[in-house]
Amino acid sequence: QVRALFAERQPIYRQAHAVIDTSDLSPGDVCGRISGLVKTFDDLAAGDRKDATFVVTRDAVCPILTATGNLDRIGTWPDTERAAILTDDNVGPLYAGRAKAALDAAGIATTTVTVAAGEGTKTLAEVGKVAEKLACAGLDRQSVIVALGGGVIGDLAGFVAATLFRGIPCIQVPTTLLAMIDSAIGGKTGVNLAAGKNLVGAIVQPVLVVTDPETLATLPARELRAAYGELLKYGLLDGDPLWTEIAALAPAIASGAVSLDAITPVIRRAAAIKAAIVGADERERSGRRALLNLGHTVGHAIETAAGYGRLLHGEAVALGLIAAARVSAALDLCPTDLETTISDTAAAAGLDTDLSPWLTDQVLAATAVDKKRRAGKIRFIALAGAGAPTLVDLAPDTLARILRA
Repeated sequence: QVRALFAERQPIYRQAHAVIDTSDLSPGDVCGRISGLVKTFDDLAAGDRKDATFVVTRDAVCPILTATGNLDRIGTWPDTERAAILTDDNVGPLYAGRAKAALDAAGIATTTVTVAAGEGTKTLAEVGKVAEKLACAGLDRQSVIVALGGGVIGDLAGFVAATLFRGIPCIQVPTTLLAMIDSAIGGKTGVNLAAGKNLVGAIVQPVLVVTDPETLATLPARELRAAYGELLKYGLLDGDPLWTEIAALAPAIASGAVSLDAITPVIRRAAAIKAAIVGADERERSGRRALLNLGHTVGHAIETAAGYGRLLHGEAVALGLIAAARVSAALDLCPTDLETTISDTAAAAGLDTDLSPWLTDQVLAATAVDKKRRAGKIRFIALAGAGAPTLVDLAPDTLARILRA
């Protein structure tokens, strides 16, 4: 009964400004985290506090500020005399000038480093080039790196910040919907090797995440639709009323005409869910953070088989969510109509929902080598319904049989 009551209350808990998971913490540890949260909260201006969500971990408190106009206020928050904006050649021409003007106006000497857009930039060689430029520009251990862009820039800038001078602060300024609700939050940084994605990296919390939904105005329509796949994931993790709010956004996502008034609170709620999960399991040791992989076992396999670029990440995740519902129904965890509900909602947003062409031998083989597997079984995130994710261990041949049934 206690577990059931706790699960029932989880969506309410996640609506708090901050969630401190007390599991396995001593009273002293809990007090320490509360003290750090209160100090960080008090350091914010009164106007920022109402829009803030916080990631609270053992070693850090990271505010997430989501409000229109934040880009032009970026100079408000860094406590430094020197900063560097790291951006790419898509985002830089649109927003780097505004960010630099705001930092300069606050008396912060700012250097801008622009790299090529795209996944190909996430390499150790690029890390070395960027670090060299920043060192030559006069940055030191008190300087701040501002990551201005989507997930690639966030990963690259976060890893440079984690390693330059053995670690300097990083502020994430996400400009894509996917980064706003997911990749900019949680402290995961990394670059790719020939052997695979994100195999070299670090988990280091940024000192701040500054989100300005106005930057979505220049986001390509396909990128907006793809990010909706990840947004659906958060709706399924949390349940109602968030699921209903996200579903209601589907027609606007499909048309590319999303109201800031409608999407801004949804961004805040999705960020709060990730913040709560990360705070409970920053380094994926208890299994709680694994819930963020809902839709990703099959989604990643499809993305890999398609070849990076043919399908965007969120497009593959949407297909993975449909697969998760199919598996969950076959395991008698949820009603069979959950798959239809997810599929219809994704389709209303303009996403591909036909899973069958992707259930190739190559895709199913890729699920068998998912990096979350243990003892030969896949740790699969299933659903007992919207708002009720659960971990199950599945043999690869069982997963394949269910998906193709």
